[in-house]
Amino acid sequence: MTTLAALTTPCLLLEDEKLQANMDRLARRLHERGVSLRPHLKTCKNIEIARRCMESPSGPATVSTLAEAEYFAAGGVHDICYAVGIAPNKLERVAELRRRGIDLSVVLDNEESARLLVDFARQRDCRLAVLLEIDCDGHRAGLRPDDPRLTAIAALLRDGGQEVRGVLTHAGSAYDLPTTEAIAALAVQECTAANTTARLLREAGFPCPVVSVGSTPTAFFGEDFSGITEVRAGVYVFQDLVMAGLGVCRPEDLALSVLTTVIGRQSDGSALIIDAGWMALSRDTGLPWKREEFGYGLVCDEAGNLIPGLRVTETNQEHGIVSGPSCPALPAGSRLRILPIHACATAACFDSYTVLREGRISGRLERCRGW
Repeated sequence: MTTLAALTTPCLLLEDEKLQANMDRLARRLHERGVSLRPHLKTCKNIEIARRCMESPSGPATVSTLAEAEYFAAGGVHDICYAVGIAPNKLERVAELRRRGIDLSVVLDNEESARLLVDFARQRDCRLAVLLEIDCDGHRAGLRPDDPRLTAIAALLRDGGQEVRGVLTHAGSAYDLPTTEAIAALAVQECTAANTTARLLREAGFPCPVVSVGSTPTAFFGEDFSGITEVRAGVYVFQDLVMAGLGVCRPEDLALSVLTTVIGRQSDGSALIIDAGWMALSRDTGLPWKREEFGYGLVCDEAGNLIPGLRVTETNQEHGIVSGPSCPALPAGSRLRILPIHACATAACFDSYTVLREGRISGRLERCRGW
């Protein structure tokens, strides 16, 4: 059997017990509050993991690329929300998935995109399912809940023979909030924005069966999901240091780490050099108020035990610099594990996971790639 010592580094490790505990924790929480989970599979990008976190083998699921939608559809997932504003050049692939029986919904937030979608659907004689994106916090895309263009866009879609399925919002500014109380308040704001928009659309004659919210922090700190039909979250399956910094989890809960090898020391002996740079860890710096503490990742020994005070302080393409108040004089060839700042970004650096059960390698899982 292959051992950690035999693995080529850098290598992406996934601890199965922690993965399952993370999945169970959110599923249990949302079940207790009577709302469905539509996991965002952009984080795991793997069908085996997806089947373990979805409500059924066919979904529901959220994706961030059409490559993910096609990959998961091939694996039997039929209920998919593509939760990124639709680009016209992707409509043909959307239509093809729907022709194959995949219930794929798309998202938009402007009249131009709606007109292009309607024109495309008329030319191809197809019917697409559309969610209107709502801006609940000024973080990114979407229309404000009281924007009169919402009903105008919905009417344009309906009159063009398309399905207005509902509304979708994402409280992305949760990642900027330093207290759990502030995140809990944002969860209320997120749900209020979605429910307000759904009510206005229904009053205007649109059924609005889907009212979708989601981010991992608000999923964990929100309490009242009344009126919400589903919660989308993705990073919760692995957790990361951003989530630990927000109080969502502890560093010990992280299921993902990067196995790396010490390849030397800086000339003054103050820092270790490892073979995991930003090509393996990403260059995501995470939470501003945690950058000094977390750097580009916290450091564990080969068994996964945190080494107090050590962090990755610098990254070059293939080199990482590990330092701390008392950096150990580890010899070249020593193995370490780095806990990721942002699990999605770190995992995206790799083609596969090496899965550990009870500390031993139990298999390998491939990740889908591309857009």
